[in-house]
Amino acid sequence: MSKNTENNQASNSSAAAANDHQPEAAKGFLGWVEKMGNKLPHPFWMFVWICIFIVVLSAITSYFNVSAIDPGRGESVSARNLVSGEGLRWFLEEMVTNFAHFAPFGLVLVMLMGVSIAEQSGLLAVALRNIAFAVPKQIVMPVIFIIGACGNIGSDAGIVIVPPIAALIFSKMGLHPIAGLIAGYAGATAGFTANFFIAGTDVMLAGISTQVASGINGGIEVSATANWYFMIVSTFALGLGGAFIVRRFTIPRCNAFAGADMLDTADLEQNKGLTDEERKGLKHAGIAILLYSALIFMLVAPTWGPLRDPVTNAIVPSPFLRGLVPILFFFFAIPGYFYGRATGTITQANDVLKHMEFGMKGLSGYIVLMLVVAQFIELFTWSNLDKILAINGAEFLRATGLTGPVLFTVYMILVALLNIFLGSGSAKWAIFAPIFIPMLAQLNYSPAFVQLMYRVGDSITNCVTPLYVYFPLLLGWINKYDKRIGIGTVVSLLIPYAVILFIIWLVLLFVWYGLNLPIGVGEGIYIN
Repeated sequence: MSKNTENNQASNSSAAAANDHQPEAAKGFLGWVEKMGNKLPHPFWMFVWICIFIVVLSAITSYFNVSAIDPGRGESVSARNLVSGEGLRWFLEEMVTNFAHFAPFGLVLVMLMGVSIAEQSGLLAVALRNIAFAVPKQIVMPVIFIIGACGNIGSDAGIVIVPPIAALIFSKMGLHPIAGLIAGYAGATAGFTANFFIAGTDVMLAGISTQVASGINGGIEVSATANWYFMIVSTFALGLGGAFIVRRFTIPRCNAFAGADMLDTADLEQNKGLTDEERKGLKHAGIAILLYSALIFMLVAPTWGPLRDPVTNAIVPSPFLRGLVPILFFFFAIPGYFYGRATGTITQANDVLKHMEFGMKGLSGYIVLMLVVAQFIELFTWSNLDKILAINGAEFLRATGLTGPVLFTVYMILVALLNIFLGSGSAKWAIFAPIFIPMLAQLNYSPAFVQLMYRVGDSITNCVTPLYVYFPLLLGWINKYDKRIGIGTVVSLLIPYAVILFIIWLVLLFVWYGLNLPIGVGEGIYIN
């Protein structure tokens, strides 16, 4: 029997033994969350029951003529009955379209195909191995969190890319890859609105804010850079906070999960250096990345660049940002191909297809789950229950009569709670903005500041809600290492991020408020 065969058998035995033991439970409140959460059914059946609940609730609310006044349009929004001829016809005609046109579904498939080429060719493993040994752990963890937060420049691309890469980096550092998955996912979701750059989210929310604020003091315009200064500092703060949570909570918990005993740190130490073959591959991949980056730069940087907005010649918004997912696909696929050709992991064109197919093999469960997730979102939207819930929540907060920091805190908590159930940030802001921008303008608070507080609440609970469209993807990644880990365990691992990062954000906001610092380019907390 060969040494490799013996090692493989030993690894398989250790993996099997690890899966025979239940993961160590959390303590206290997190333990209760884990225990109750793990009693939930498989996410597929959970969403099925939620869909049934929405159908029944739509019939009840429609029967009793439940409605709300849209503050933006001044029109009544009434509950629509899914248990009706109209509802039945809509569902049967749109069920396939709901699934096929579900945006996160296509994004995940395309991104993972590109990443799979870089991963299976060996490029990612070698590159990340060198990063792991070259960069101190104290820097790697906040950097991973910051990269996850900044991933929102490509919409949801960061949520798909960062967690598996973080898992690889953690593995190369001798840490449990599940800890990397949790950290990468938390950074990309809880820190979704923070960024060093102006992203599509800034433009989208600013457009709604400007429309609402047009009637205040002769008209106020909220630019895409209105929250930029605060979000830049937030990115650093969340990076440091995320690194603390990883070391204090995530890594100790994950050490008890299956797969931890398969991390051969001694082998990692022996493989710090690069072989001649790997150096050659990295050189070819580096040249490919430089040429590809130069091409994209030439398509974006000049004012006549075809990837700029064809009307305004702006970069935000532009085809470049809207097409960032396919751009990133080639960013991984092209250097992965040239690395594979140089090292021999890709010897013929069909090897590229095999690498892409390999990345899809683990997504079968995710694809099945997306069928019902897509229906849940569309059922909730078509019934108008999402709008009615958000409008009534906002009206409740206005009726409390609170002011100052207490109002700010309650406002952000309300948005955070609604975010657990309502995924679309722009849809919620279209409802919240017409209520809170005029209301807080009476207290001389600027629309940009109201928008900033909304963004904090809308971002922080993304990581803990099982209803988030990428949560099943995270669960699938984690189950590759330990199949016994359920929804409750994952949520209990993520709760510290939501709570602690929200506290950090609150402290930062109140410091900003107390010092009356500018929150963005030409924007302050108060109306000038």
